[in-house]
Amino acid sequence: MNKKKPQPTSAQPAAKSPKNKPSSGKSASGSAASSKPSGSAKGATFKSVAENRKAKHNYEILDSVECGMVLHGSEVKSLRNGRCSIEEAYARFKDGELWLVDCEIDEYRQATFWNHPTKRMRKLLLHRRELHRFGLKAKERGLTLIPLRVYFTDRSIAKCVIALCKGRKLHDKREVLKKADARREIDRAIKQRTKRL
Repeated sequence: MNKKKPQPTSAQPAAKSPKNKPSSGKSASGSAASSKPSGSAKGATFKSVAENRKAKHNYEILDSVECGMVLHGSEVKSLRNGRCSIEEAYARFKDGELWLVDCEIDEYRQATFWNHPTKRMRKLLLHRRELHRFGLKAKERGLTLIPLRVYFTDRSIAKCVIALCKGRKLHDKREVLKKADARREIDRAIKQRTKRL
C-alpha cells in the first residue's frame, strides 16, 4: 500500500507538465505577435526592378501610391531578371479599375509557348478608397498617372508605385535643371571646405 501511494503523487507533476505546454505555446504566439512590427519594418526593404528616371524631370509629382500587380508566372520570373521597362508606360482607368499600359516585360525564354505578350495591359490592385481618390484626381485637367518604380518586397511580392503627375513646360524643366546645378555647386563647395578643415 505504501508503494501505491507515491505513484499518484508522482503522476500529479506529470499532469501539471502538459498544462505548462500550452502556456509555452501562448508565449510563442506572443512572440509571433511581436514579430509583426518587424515584418512591417521589413516592408521598407525592397529589390528594385525598374525605375522611371525621366518622370521627375518631365513631370511634377503631386501624389503617389503603392499598387499590387496581377502578373503571369513568366512575367514574375522575367521581372526577377530585371527585364522590365516603364519609361513609356502610364496608367489609366477602365471600367472602374486601374490598368498599367505600355509597360514592357520581356519574354522568359524557359517559358516557351506559355510566354506572355510583352506589352499587355496589366491590372493594378488598390483599396477602394485609394482607387476612388486617385480616380477623382486623375479626372482633373492636365493630370496623368505615371509609374515611378517596379520592385519586389522582402516577401517577393511585385509592386508598382503610381504617381499623380502634372506635365512640366519647357521653362519649368529649365528651372529644375538650374536648381539642380545650383545644389551641386553648393555641395561641392561644402565638401571642399570640409576637406580644408
